[in-house]
Amino acid sequence: MLASGPAPRALSGGYLAVGQFTNLYVALIAAAAVLVVFSAVLALSETAITRTSRVKAMAMVEEKRRGAASLQKIVERPERNLPVILLATQICTLVTATLVGVVVDHVFGAWGVLIATAFEVVVIFVFAELAPKIWAVQHLDRAALFMAPVVSFLIGFPPMRWLTIGLIWVANLILPGKGIKEGPYVTEEELLAMADTAAEEEVIEREERKLIHSIIDFGDTVAREVMVPRPDMVTVASMATVREAADVASSNGYSRIPVCGTDIDDVVGIAYVKDMMRAEREGRAEEPVKTVMREAQYVPETKRIAEVMREMQAGRHHMAIVVDEYGGTAGLVTLEDVLEELVGEISDEYDVERPRVERLDDGRVRVDGGLSIDEVNELTGLELPEGDWDTVGGFLYNLLGHVPVEGEGADYDAHHLVAQKVERRRIAQVLISASSGGGAQIDPAREGGS
Repeated sequence: MLASGPAPRALSGGYLAVGQFTNLYVALIAAAAVLVVFSAVLALSETAITRTSRVKAMAMVEEKRRGAASLQKIVERPERNLPVILLATQICTLVTATLVGVVVDHVFGAWGVLIATAFEVVVIFVFAELAPKIWAVQHLDRAALFMAPVVSFLIGFPPMRWLTIGLIWVANLILPGKGIKEGPYVTEEELLAMADTAAEEEVIEREERKLIHSIIDFGDTVAREVMVPRPDMVTVASMATVREAADVASSNGYSRIPVCGTDIDDVVGIAYVKDMMRAEREGRAEEPVKTVMREAQYVPETKRIAEVMREMQAGRHHMAIVVDEYGGTAGLVTLEDVLEELVGEISDEYDVERPRVERLDDGRVRVDGGLSIDEVNELTGLELPEGDWDTVGGFLYNLLGHVPVEGEGADYDAHHLVAQKVERRRIAQVLISASSGGGAQIDPAREGGS
């Protein structure tokens, strides 16, 4: 007797018996289940690999943890290895969806589309995507080490590797520019955030966090931002005597001093106190200082200080003259100025301590006019903008539009800036307070204030 119920639907141009249909149904469901498991494994691998840094993998290798060597090879070239995992995941997901669609279509007819969609959303998303990725995040080291040999096998499987390379080649033809390339998978902002988080969790010291920030900022700093500006330079004329030049250098606490020809834009050399002292002992105190000066090093004001430091080390120079785009003297930079960008202020017995940021009892803040915008923002919690100016004095100049007199000020956003001290045409000190309209307040808890 024939089985009751609807007749089985046609497959491949004919009809299947009930037993044959049941066997096919079970086989397709079993295959879909296996592919869901594979998808989960691949999703776990993807999360573990993308969240494991090269440094972390190297540390695991040093600890001689099982699977660490394979993991290190994988994370060293993520732009090559990750597409293989993504392709395998996509294949498993699409084939699973296709198998489920075939089964429900033959069993439920038109309702099969709705059932298949629900299955894919619930089962595939929860069990093959969400759950394994959450577990990988919560157990990152275990997941990465466990999956490293599996991923290594998959990456080394020739058909999968060749297929991935071919598809990447097609993608490179479609994508604008130069296609898929290796990129900075960890940005500077992420490194800074990691350092901040590590300091908050007391994994590293606060001073170590500041040093990490300084090192990262060091690469973007140019000579103009750290130089002693032209008006603050102490120089001697080339025709001054050795004794006169030595007196100027010693009275200002300098071990070396620039020597100028016709004017300050004509720096012809650097005079060292040691050389001048030796000349005086040899009875040459009345000779022109140009006879004992040494060759000066010149750097453009837009040159990065990391390169300046390497050049100064190679040439054994401790001072360089900074020149602007017109060839004039913009200022000078010393090796000490460069190192201070990394380790903070370095003071010796001759330095006159003057606070860069001084907090007054009434809530106002007095800052050095030569302080950079970045430093002012960091030390006070303000958000002064960057632009064609480098310093807070230059910013106030831009707001006013002319050379100010002492006591003249201007408003920006919720802050009032006053030129409290003006030396010739340079703003030496700026007083910052909340404007009459109120608004943001200066944060007294910022590090580095005096």
